[in-house]
Amino acid sequence: MRNRSVQDSSVIQAVGLSRRQRAAKRALDVVVAGVGTVVTSPLMAAGFVVATVDTREWGIFTHIRVGRNGRPVRVHKLRTMRSSTTHTTTVTTIDDPRITRIGRQLRRFKIDELPQLVDVLVGSMSLVGPRPDVTGWADRLQGRDQIILSVRPGITGPATLAFRNEEEVLSRAADPEQHNRDVIWPQKVRLNRNYVEAWSLKSDIHWLVRTVVSVTSHQAGSSDERQAAR
Repeated sequence: MRNRSVQDSSVIQAVGLSRRQRAAKRALDVVVAGVGTVVTSPLMAAGFVVATVDTREWGIFTHIRVGRNGRPVRVHKLRTMRSSTTHTTTVTTIDDPRITRIGRQLRRFKIDELPQLVDVLVGSMSLVGPRPDVTGWADRLQGRDQIILSVRPGITGPATLAFRNEEEVLSRAADPEQHNRDVIWPQKVRLNRNYVEAWSLKSDIHWLVRTVVSVTSHQAGSSDERQAAR
């Protein structure tokens, strides 16, 4: 399942973060994710039980995404949807019938993302970085944009915060898949590329603080979306 568009991962590594930068980023990940896992473990456990009862399936959902250097990684979330054999799109809107009522609240407050703190600890993800794409989307990255694959995928980041209300935006689009492909995805690529090219430890701390403020204040990302669209 390796990303076919990545012809030589060593090239991507060379233009990405330096060894020292990667070490600093990893140190921040381990410290913050370790503390975060301990602090949120009761909430994760409660969310797991609720998700299991609500969906009548195993409360943790595992999916394969494209990680660093195009390699597949396992990403974990609390299950918020009922399984469907008729729904084939990779785009999720806010009124998606698969999302349960409780699952919608878990998604609203990003509680469904908490298991990814463990993914950060094991090294398959980072706290801050581009969200991991499904196979097919990452294959579209060309030229400078491939630098996005030089870092571990993240739980949050500039593109994630800019499109915090992506599901709501897509639900208003006449064609959600086309809007995602032609409007949202290119903007995410630009934001993620800029993030990697200008990376600093300070920027990761900045995005972590912004994420906490965004989640706790329940504020929409509309202003960020307008900025991203410029």
